[in-house]
This record gives sequence, C-alpha cells and structure tokens, in this order.
Amino acid sequence: MISPFPGMDPYIEDPDEWRDFHTDYIISIRDLLARQVSPAFLVRVEERVDIIDFSSPNQRFIEPDTYIVSKPARQLREALTTTITPAIYIEPFFTERVVERYIELRDAKSREVVTVIEILSPTNKIPDTKGLEAFQKKRETVMRSHTHWIEIDLLREGERFALAANRSDYMALLKRAQVERPYEVWFFNLRDKMPTIAVPLRPPFNDVPLNLQTAFNMTYERARYADDLDYANEPPEPRLKDQDAEWVRERVREWMRAREKNLPTDVENG
Repeated sequence: MISPFPGMDPYIEDPDEWRDFHTDYIISIRDLLARQVSPAFLVRVEERVDIIDFSSPNQRFIEPDTYIVSKPARQLREALTTTITPAIYIEPFFTERVVERYIELRDAKSREVVTVIEILSPTNKIPDTKGLEAFQKKRETVMRSHTHWIEIDLLREGERFALAANRSDYMALLKRAQVERPYEVWFFNLRDKMPTIAVPLRPPFNDVPLNLQTAFNMTYERARYADDLDYANEPPEPRLKDQDAEWVRERVREWMRAREKNLPTDVENG
C-alpha cells in the first residue's frame, strides 16, 4: 500500500521512525543504482560510528550508557579493624552510539570512491553539536577531493547547507568532483513528488538517474509503514504551515476512506 502523500511522508520524520526508514531507504537507493552501474562500478553501504554526548541541551536523549570516571578517593570509615579499600565512583551520563550509514560508488577495478551519497539524519542537523560538526567536516573533505558528493535531506527540521537553506521543505544537492561551482540542487516541497536526480560517475560513463520517489515507494511498501504509522495524530515537529496542515489532514482522510473501502489509494495530488 502506498503512502497518503505524493512525495515525502512527514510522519516518517518522527525520530522513532527515522532510524528504520533511513537504513531501508539507503538499501533501496543501492538497489536502484546497482542495476544501472554494474559491473563497471560497485555500490556499497558503508557506516561510521559517532558517540554523541547528550549533556548538551540541543541533544535528544535516546539510550543511556555508563562510563567510568575516576574521582579523588574519599575518606571512608573503618569497619572494626579492617580498612575498606577506597572505591572508585562512577557517574552515568547519557550518550548514544550512533551508526551513520551512507552509500559509496566505487570503481570496480581500482576500488576508488567515485561518488558519496549521504541521506541526512537528525544527528547531522542539530546546531552546535558534535554530530553536525563531524558531518560538516566530512562534507568539506569530500568536496575538496576527486569524489562527487550528494546529500539528500528529507527532514524539514534542523540546519541545512547554507546555500540551500530556507528554499524548500526538502532538497537534494550535488557537488561534482573538481567543479568548484555551481552546485546542482533539486528543491521540492511536501506536496511535490520527489525528483529524479543525477548521479555522476567517471568518464566515459554518463550520469545515471536516481528516482528518489521510486526508492521511497519501495521502502514504504517493503517496511509496511501503512500498518505502522499513526496517521490519526498530527505529523511530528516542526509544525506545518496552516495550509499544509489542512492539506495533510485531507490527504490522510481520503487515504483512510479508500483503505476502508479497499479502493486504490493513488489519489491525485490536490
């Protein structure tokens, strides 16, 4: 069953849903690209691990870990004639081991990385955090290299690449290797279908198309989000504009009516 929306589904932007979607969406993109670039290029899902400290007020608590911190020994009472060995005190603080997955296209012969594709997560977009800082450093490093850079932002909330900020709800950006400017950007909003973007390779190979909407539909149906997402409530933050909020409610009502009647749900975008 397809989503109630023609493009991105705002209910998937909930952080509790995003982790699963992020991983599965990357797999869908890998599958679409591998069909087009094999055997000359390999499409691989890679990962990096970040430890995020949630002591910052900007961080969102997800799960606790305990770390041992050495403190000065305190004077302890003697029990009878036996001296208790001074203890080391531990203090818990909240961190998360964040696994960030992304896609690399590699030359099948040389194994050199040709293109990096990043699907942004909330940890990549929270201002003044280590997650954003680490992501920005990676972006700058790749953009200065001989590797193409693509970032796909399907989250309305959070900080966005400065040159593309405040232009649309969602976007995809391409920085071609060894091309200083301009960047290629696809802007799209909540009511739009997702675009088909260009994925550059290396000469003599031309760009290959990546249909972000097809990848989304594959992910949505495979994960059965229609049975999981709580469409009875409002979408997660950030709050929608009044006109968009009413449009979302109408889409959901129509989708639910069609579902109850077991009718096709591919309603026209109104």
